[in-house]
Amino acid sequence: MSDHEEVIKFEEEGIRLLKESLDKTEDYQVPHVFVVGGASGDLAKKKIYPTLWGLYKDQLIPKQTFFVGYARSKFSILELREKVEPFFKVGPNENEVLEEFWKMNSYVAGSYDKGPDFQTLDSHIRGLSCKAHRIIYLALPPTVYQSITKNIHDYCMAPKECWTRIIVEKPFGHDSQSSAELSKHLSGLFVENQLYRIDHYLGKEMVQNLVIQRFGNRMFAPLWNRDNIASVVISFKEPFGTFGRGGYFDTFGIIRDVMQNHLLQMLSLIAMEKPVSLNAEDIRNEKVKVLKCIKPIEITEVVLGQYMGDPNGPNEDSRTGYLDDPGVSKDSVTPTFATAVLFVKNERWDGVPFILRCGKALNERKAEVRVQLKDVSGDIFTRGQLARNELVIRVQPDEAVYMKIMGKKPGNSFDCEETELDLTYASRYAGVKLPDAYERLILDVFLGSQIHFVRSDELAEAWRIFTPLLHKIDKERIKPVKYTFGSRGPKESDDLLKKYNFTYTGTYKWKNEAKI
Repeated sequence: MSDHEEVIKFEEEGIRLLKESLDKTEDYQVPHVFVVGGASGDLAKKKIYPTLWGLYKDQLIPKQTFFVGYARSKFSILELREKVEPFFKVGPNENEVLEEFWKMNSYVAGSYDKGPDFQTLDSHIRGLSCKAHRIIYLALPPTVYQSITKNIHDYCMAPKECWTRIIVEKPFGHDSQSSAELSKHLSGLFVENQLYRIDHYLGKEMVQNLVIQRFGNRMFAPLWNRDNIASVVISFKEPFGTFGRGGYFDTFGIIRDVMQNHLLQMLSLIAMEKPVSLNAEDIRNEKVKVLKCIKPIEITEVVLGQYMGDPNGPNEDSRTGYLDDPGVSKDSVTPTFATAVLFVKNERWDGVPFILRCGKALNERKAEVRVQLKDVSGDIFTRGQLARNELVIRVQPDEAVYMKIMGKKPGNSFDCEETELDLTYASRYAGVKLPDAYERLILDVFLGSQIHFVRSDELAEAWRIFTPLLHKIDKERIKPVKYTFGSRGPKESDDLLKKYNFTYTGTYKWKNEAKI
């Protein structure tokens, strides 16, 4: 049997064992109803329905799970199918299962603020099963959260012997005050174990791998502190701009869209102390402790950028600047790029800069964590030959973990060169299907696991760190530095990294030679 066949067999065996364990779960013997609020929207079309299909065909959710779309648009289940099915991954032998999936689907049209419409929704659900657990996904803009959650609470809760779980999409407010108001509203309607605040980054393979990398490898334990680590850089880069959705993006900006949630969540997993167990509350307690150690960010430790078009770009998108979007005001100062430096004031991390960096219209698509170690003491080699060791966790694309180390350059010389100890997933786990982030997270909701969801106190601490900075940017209309579409971003960002002890040599390029 080839290595590839062994891996596929291992994956199939893993899915079989998971199915068996789920089938023994008491809750899985009870009917479930999954309501997609905002079923006519883009998120439902591109993510939620394809995820539900994937879980259904792999038999990872209860057999008696009914799917109910709910939105203001009036159309039939056939029209819904035509809208969402192009985003499904359907194998050549899965058409029969696909038809079975659609038989479990229905659709109800209604408003988000009128009680009688939710009474109709409740009657529809009871018609499917009078005793069913309910999961309600709010794939909706936050402007309707208060009215829809109030109506769910008043009219659409499951019977007492069953549970109801509410999935809430970000953004969870736009500053400390609005987030606190939303949290207060939700806590007045539901208890914390009914609320699943979803940040899809917490469902990504390599983000979930952070906990195992940290606490499952003895070799990292003595290194993971201020005595050995010079800096930690967490990056999120996208090679495309915001054209077509600039009006939406302009109300949030890159800090609210990416940095305050995705990147800060990764920081908390990297910096937290070992939890007493893998219980959701134990892990979330440690994440909150880390966030409490971080002071609000100062504007002097931030670089803001906004992309402009490249006149020589290869396509129209690259030649279009942020301010060229008809949905964006010509005098907008909304940042499309940001670098910020944070410090965790505790015994382990005091003095180590955590640098968060994210942006649109950059030179590549990449999300990674880069832990850079300090220089070797007593360097005996030719001056300038040694580069710093780095542990790199590549979240996307091409999931990988590699350690950048120094080695002897092949040949008769005694020169050093940068190389790596490499775990590239596409090579080590060739043929293994990595679940989509939404698949993992929605499965967790079925199982009642909140380990990868954001708790209310986590949310409050995250906004405490960023709100003063965001208010200053908004009030003073701080002008971002211009950078060209397709570049690395503003030069000022590289200068800030250098100032805070991150060394970029430009001499090393990770080679992903795996056959994907």
